[in-house]
Amino acid sequence: MSTAQLYTKYTRVWIPDPEEVWRSAEIIKDYKEGDKSLLLKLEDETLCEYPIDLQNNEMPFLRNPDILVGENDLTALSYLHEAAVLHNLKVRFLESNHIYTYCGIVLVAINPYEQLPIYGQDVIWAYSGQNTGDMDPHIFAVAEEAYKQMARDERNQSIIVSGESGAGKTVSAKYAMRFFATVGGSASETNIEDKVLASNPIMEAIGNARTTVNDNSSRFGKYIQIGFDTKYHIIGANMRTYLLEKSRVVFQAKDERNYHIFYQLCASASLPEFKDLGLTCAEDFFYTSQGGDTSIDGVDDAADFEKTRHAFTLLGVNESHQMTIFRIIAAILHLGNLEIQAERDADACSISSKDEHLKNFCSLLGVEHSQMQHWLCHRKLITRAETYVKTMSVQQVVNARNALAKHIYAQLFNWIVQHINKALHSTDKPYSFIGVLDIYGFETFEVNSFEQFCINYANEKLQQQFNSHVFKLEQEEYMKEGIPWTLIDFYDNQPCIDLIEAKLGILDLLDEECMVPKGTDQNWTQKLYNQYAKHQHFKKPRMSSTSFIVLHFADKVEYQSQGFLEKNRDTVYEEQINILKASKYQMVADLFNDEKDAARTTSMGKGTAKVTVRSAIPVIKAANKECKKTVGHQFRNSLHLLMETLNATTPHYVRCIKPNDEKLAFKFDAKRAVQQLRACGVLETIRISAAGFPSRWTYIEFFNRYRVLMRKRHLSKNKKQLCQTLLEELIKDPDKFQFGCTKIFFRAGQVAYLEKLRADKFRNATIMIQKTVRGWLQRVKYKRLRQAAVIIQRYTRGHLARRLAEHLRRTRAAIIFQKQYRMLRILRAFQRVRNATITIQAFARGMFVRRIYLKILAEHKATILQKYVRGWLARTHFRRVRGATIVLQCYYRRMKARQQLKALKIEARSAQHLKKLNIGMENKVVQLQRKIDEQNKEYKLLNEQISMLTSAHSSEVEKLKKELVQYQQSHQGEGNQLVSLQEEMECLRLELEKARGERKVVEDSHVREKDLLRKRISDLEEENTLLKQEKEELKSRILCQSEVEENIQMKKELEEERSRYQNLVKEYSGLEQRYDNLRDEMNVIKQAPGHRRSPSTQSSLESDSNYPSISPSEIGDTEDVIQQVEEVGMEKAAMDMTLFLKLQKRVRELEQERSKLQTQLEKKEQERKKSQVTEMKTETTSDHEDFAYNSLKRQELESENKKLKNELNELRKAIADQATQNNSSNDIQDSYNLLLNQLKSANEELEVRKEEVLVLRTQIMNAAQQKQSGKDMVIERKSTPTNASWPNSDNHIDQEDVIEAYQGMCETNCKTEDWGYLNEDGELGLAYQGLKQVARLLEAQLQDERREHEEEVEVLRNEMNAMREEMEKQQQTFLQTLQLSPEAQWNFGLQQEITRLTNENLDLKELLEKLEKNEKKLKKQLKIYMRKVQDFEASQAMVPEERRQHERKVQVAVQRKEKHFQGMLEYCKEDEPLLIRNLITDLKPEAVSATVPCLPAYILYMCIRHADYTNDSQKVHSLLTSTINGIKKVLKKHNNDFEMTSFWLANTCRLLHCMKQYSGDVGFMTQNTPKQNEHCLINFDLTEYRQVLSHLSIQIYQQLIKVAEGILQPMIVSAVLEHESIQGLSGVKPTGYRKRSTSMAEGDTSYSLEAIIHQLNVFHGIMCAQGMDPEIMQQVFKQLFYMISAVALNNLLLRKDICSWNTGLQLRFNISQLEEWLHEKNLQQSGAAETLKPLIQAAQLLQLKKKTSEDAKAICSLCTSLTTQQIVKILNLYTPLNEFEERVTVAFIRNIQMYLQERNDPPQLLLDCKHVFAVVFPFNPSSITMDSIHLPASLNLEFLNKV
Repeated sequence: MSTAQLYTKYTRVWIPDPEEVWRSAEIIKDYKEGDKSLLLKLEDETLCEYPIDLQNNEMPFLRNPDILVGENDLTALSYLHEAAVLHNLKVRFLESNHIYTYCGIVLVAINPYEQLPIYGQDVIWAYSGQNTGDMDPHIFAVAEEAYKQMARDERNQSIIVSGESGAGKTVSAKYAMRFFATVGGSASETNIEDKVLASNPIMEAIGNARTTVNDNSSRFGKYIQIGFDTKYHIIGANMRTYLLEKSRVVFQAKDERNYHIFYQLCASASLPEFKDLGLTCAEDFFYTSQGGDTSIDGVDDAADFEKTRHAFTLLGVNESHQMTIFRIIAAILHLGNLEIQAERDADACSISSKDEHLKNFCSLLGVEHSQMQHWLCHRKLITRAETYVKTMSVQQVVNARNALAKHIYAQLFNWIVQHINKALHSTDKPYSFIGVLDIYGFETFEVNSFEQFCINYANEKLQQQFNSHVFKLEQEEYMKEGIPWTLIDFYDNQPCIDLIEAKLGILDLLDEECMVPKGTDQNWTQKLYNQYAKHQHFKKPRMSSTSFIVLHFADKVEYQSQGFLEKNRDTVYEEQINILKASKYQMVADLFNDEKDAARTTSMGKGTAKVTVRSAIPVIKAANKECKKTVGHQFRNSLHLLMETLNATTPHYVRCIKPNDEKLAFKFDAKRAVQQLRACGVLETIRISAAGFPSRWTYIEFFNRYRVLMRKRHLSKNKKQLCQTLLEELIKDPDKFQFGCTKIFFRAGQVAYLEKLRADKFRNATIMIQKTVRGWLQRVKYKRLRQAAVIIQRYTRGHLARRLAEHLRRTRAAIIFQKQYRMLRILRAFQRVRNATITIQAFARGMFVRRIYLKILAEHKATILQKYVRGWLARTHFRRVRGATIVLQCYYRRMKARQQLKALKIEARSAQHLKKLNIGMENKVVQLQRKIDEQNKEYKLLNEQISMLTSAHSSEVEKLKKELVQYQQSHQGEGNQLVSLQEEMECLRLELEKARGERKVVEDSHVREKDLLRKRISDLEEENTLLKQEKEELKSRILCQSEVEENIQMKKELEEERSRYQNLVKEYSGLEQRYDNLRDEMNVIKQAPGHRRSPSTQSSLESDSNYPSISPSEIGDTEDVIQQVEEVGMEKAAMDMTLFLKLQKRVRELEQERSKLQTQLEKKEQERKKSQVTEMKTETTSDHEDFAYNSLKRQELESENKKLKNELNELRKAIADQATQNNSSNDIQDSYNLLLNQLKSANEELEVRKEEVLVLRTQIMNAAQQKQSGKDMVIERKSTPTNASWPNSDNHIDQEDVIEAYQGMCETNCKTEDWGYLNEDGELGLAYQGLKQVARLLEAQLQDERREHEEEVEVLRNEMNAMREEMEKQQQTFLQTLQLSPEAQWNFGLQQEITRLTNENLDLKELLEKLEKNEKKLKKQLKIYMRKVQDFEASQAMVPEERRQHERKVQVAVQRKEKHFQGMLEYCKEDEPLLIRNLITDLKPEAVSATVPCLPAYILYMCIRHADYTNDSQKVHSLLTSTINGIKKVLKKHNNDFEMTSFWLANTCRLLHCMKQYSGDVGFMTQNTPKQNEHCLINFDLTEYRQVLSHLSIQIYQQLIKVAEGILQPMIVSAVLEHESIQGLSGVKPTGYRKRSTSMAEGDTSYSLEAIIHQLNVFHGIMCAQGMDPEIMQQVFKQLFYMISAVALNNLLLRKDICSWNTGLQLRFNISQLEEWLHEKNLQQSGAAETLKPLIQAAQLLQLKKKTSEDAKAICSLCTSLTTQQIVKILNLYTPLNEFEERVTVAFIRNIQMYLQERNDPPQLLLDCKHVFAVVFPFNPSSITMDSIHLPASLNLEFLNKV
């Protein structure tokens, strides 16, 4: 493709700009060959002319299409050059707020100067296990790639983090280590990952400081090796440090600070443990106040110091060593404040002995005060002959003091690093390691010295290694794809490195000059001029003779030679070091004991930097002063060692960029960024990539992206051939692309050309679609207008016709109205005259009739009054005579009854009388029954008489009322007054008419006013109602909101409590698992070659659990516990501490109970003594009576039993004899029926006799107790007359006679032996005694009946008296009403009637309520009886006919029924391990798949029930403990088996439900059948074991979720986000290096949505087949769908390539498939659909418009389940796949943030994928009864016996 084809009109290019570095412009005229300039239009619409260099053919850089701008990988850009890289970084940083970008193998990190929520644990786990190219660029992605390659390739890795100071190197390295500590956490309890992270605050405190460009600048380099074992868990670490800036200890530039530890210690000086340090604020010390401000905004030095101390403690530095460290640091501060006094001699000075800082310095370091005072101002000169002590000048003393301070701090720094390495060291050799190198980047300042020289030398070495690695990767990629390899020319900085480190290089000449006794910096510089005057990388400045210039790969740097020799030598006086060696503090002395006797040290500062070797290798001492290594030499050796380590590992590069020097958040300075990009090698990577084939596509991706350019006839070919054919047609130059094995490689710019062709094709198609659609819209518009005109005409014509017809109708209607009105007026006049005539006639006739009626009524009332008076006189006479007669009868009958009673008493003692009495007893009973019936009839007659009286009374009242009306009418006037009254009526009528007229006028005005008032009132009422409605609505809303908020809050609190509780259960299970593992390891270690069982292993099932024991009555029964201890044995009892504690608790409880019982006993004794005197008499009588009654009852029952036995034997003999004579079945059946009838009658008679005896006993007891009060009652009864007609009704039993009869009965009981002559068995005496008692009982019953009759009569009399009173009251009221006026009479009558009716109404209501209550009770009873009848019929129906026939043929004999299966299984104690093994440990779910679901749970409960039935607490405890331990072992063994985990979750829950259902608790038995209630536990309360099973269920549930998530999680991203369910929606964009084959894991598989749905069906089928509770299944799928939503949303939030409109549509379709699956499985109520809301809203957000403020409001109202950060993140990630889509503008995102300010969203960006909802196990009783369960033979449970 020629240049003229590329630089056409509307093409955009980049031109240089002095301020923005590069500026975008658009070509407004096509370029032609030979043109000297291009006509351009800038972005601000200004025109310019860009000159073209025709000799070099340098054209401006072409700009990439907008669709490629903002790519994750810079190598994915079609045009690769500096301008494109800078623009892409700027767009990502400012518009999308993305700080990370890939550039091939390099991760470019731009410091945002702001805390971003992208480093949490959720983000770490989101990147863990992902391919690097699948996720957005991140430091965690680089760390994950290193971790994955270490595990996959078994090769050590390195992460090289470099950049300028303030670019964020330390933070990046810290986050990389945090990733390794989280993902590769240690498997043991050493927590080595916490120690690795704890080293960060220590190293930052002692090695970081504030500079002018960074508040936390790392002033040393470090390389941390994190060691891993074979399972890739962290086991140790090691740290190497490079080039500590020691000069910062004694000097800081303006606005800079010393190391943080000095300020932290000064901020904490007020602590009591630091009082002896003599510290004050940092401003008071010279070494900490040179930079000015000693504080940093937003940094709390005191809090950071606490973190540092905590880190020291975590790394094993004890308190004494920590205090020594702080003493040394404080001593350095005091050393800087020494006051040096100059003396007269200019070469001499001194320090006062009273200097407080010198005293503090010496005391803190434990050295001699005088010696240190002397040697700080003097030095020793040693010659061959003698030694001299020489004084020093003030400047020399200051230099010596500063050198000492630097040396002390460097030694302390080395000691701390060595101690950290010791703490991080592991005894095991690491299998592999990952190194993190945090080293300084290329530096160039106004004044560059020895430190910058060393730093830039190290960067030259690193850049060389980086270039060779990039070149190597490119070569591997081309060779793998089979592309011809052409040598790519890249910058080689080996000549610059040779200039520095080769023989006679800069470093060698510097060491040589240091060895010269009087060497100077000027001499060394002159040697450099002479040696390298013609070197290509070395230059001499024009204006200076003390500096030199080195041309580095990044830039040329001018170094000032002043101070190079001194910093390279690093001299400290030997005398001062010897004083420190003699310190009384061992740690201070140890810091310098490793030093040589010479006064020089081996450490390095800035200018005197040092490389610390590994902690395990001691420092090698130099033989003498001359052979000591210089700082430069040591740094070169350590750098070579570092390069060897890096070359032996796979490197990963992180380049940190500082966007601006002002440290402002998200501000991008293009100049500073370009400088750093050039220096860090990013542009070199771009150049290498651009020299080859930077754009790479797989054949499938190329086909999906550019198939629109293909022709239909080519689509039948293979995709690879299609791609080759298309490229050959589109790109004529074959050198612009190459076909590899799996990919197509393009030169730079070719993808942009293809994108242009694709966009043109889409643009043409769009124009065609728009043309067609616009034409169709115009045609539709024309048709709509034409149809509207026709409709308007039709309606207009219709309107005119309807108006004419209306006129004709109205004319005809007016004529009809006139006719009807005239007729109506004449008709009304006629009717008026007719009605007047009729009215006059009616009044006249009525007057004559009323006169006649009143006369007849008066005569009738007189006759009625006479009748009632005569009747009343007759009745009173009759009553008086009848009363006298009754009194006489009563007295006579009582006399006769007493006589008969005495005679009966005499006769009762004779046997003949007893026989007669027995013979006539039945007749007496019949007579008594007849008398009762007659009495009832009399009672009914009395009731009828009372009703007759009430009816007569009411009729009389009505008659009186009628007479009253007649009486009133008779007094109205005579007939002669009628005429005058009529005249008066006419006058009154006239006046009335006038009044009516006036009244009409008044009424009209009143009506008008009333209408107005009504309108006003109605308006006010409407307003009032509206206000009330609004008020009620507001109230209801407020209440609803408050209730909803409270409910939500309560639900949240409940969920939080549940989640906390279940997290604790989870932690407990984890600890228990760890305990089991440790115990197993200990057992393995302790076991001998021959297997032996120790006591701990023998009782593993018993001591493995911490569950409580159970006793029959209560948990702490001491006897059972002691017995348990004796049975188990002393060894086991000693091991079970829980048993011992329970015994102690039970002993205490028994002692408390004993003390309580003693106090109660004393109280009882005192009460007994007080009441002993009063109870003596009652006790004797009551004991005697009880004894008599018991003996009587026993004798009665014995006699009845003997009789029945004799009769039964006789009948058996008779039937047997008859059966032998006649074998016919009919006789046998008749005899059998006869026997049954006799047995029934005998039983009935026995029951009657028992009841009679008991009732008689109660009568006698009552009589004895009421002896005193009975006499008074008898007297009263004698005085009252009765109306009874019974023959013996007057014969009351005297209480004395009753007591005599009772004593006589006792005597007869005592003398029953004397009656033996009457009968052998004493039956005659017993019969006589029973009949005697029965007779007395009957008489007592008669007395009761008589009393009841008397009470009823009294009630009737009271009713009659009440009715008489009412009648008298009515008569009085009647007389009073006669005296009132007629109107008052009527009102009074109405009031009386109303009161009467209300009373009757109330009575009827009460009666109705009673009847309703009775009806409800009867209905309930009827339902109960119906249920019983149904159960009885069902039980009868189950009985087979054969059994019924068999029972009919059974011989007459009492046989024992065969008992049915009671739902219990019996087993021996020895078979318990076999039961656990067959039923739990070795059981497979397939073995019981064809049986009842949860069969093992039912079997275990039946075994528990039998142990409960036998009251064996030890057996229950052992079985439940073994069951729980067995389930745990099975789950531990099959921890990744979903089917097994689900199986035991279902069985554990079913066992828990059974223990609840049959616990005997009423709350759990509401749905039980009577048969199930029989299967309840009897002796034990297993509440505590139910709690243990609940905990176990939670653990199994969590394991089930973990297994299911482990199966589903690898499928989610591929199936939900990447799979193309709707064909043709995917839009593939160009990819960079991260998608190439070398960076992808081998064997990557993709999943479809059908795979997830299939897996969900598998889960659902397994749980349904195993009988899982539906509620638990709902919670399982709710958790799984939450995980699907969380993983998909988190991946969406971390991937820019899938945040597009197409992905949103595809995602919404996939979610709808999942929702349909929920609907099919009836899981809508599970809450799983609600968990998908965030993902649904994210998909909708991708599809919504994102332009106007209305769109922003719609997004805010729709995305309620997404947080503000998630919405903004998705909008920032949104990437158009075509040029026709528009990007989301920054202003739109700002509007979204403004609208969402009121939300209180959590700061977390990602959803917590590991969040587990609190599980609830609702009670779900089973309808299966235990006796219906069958044990299959496949379970091998033959040792279980059915009970």
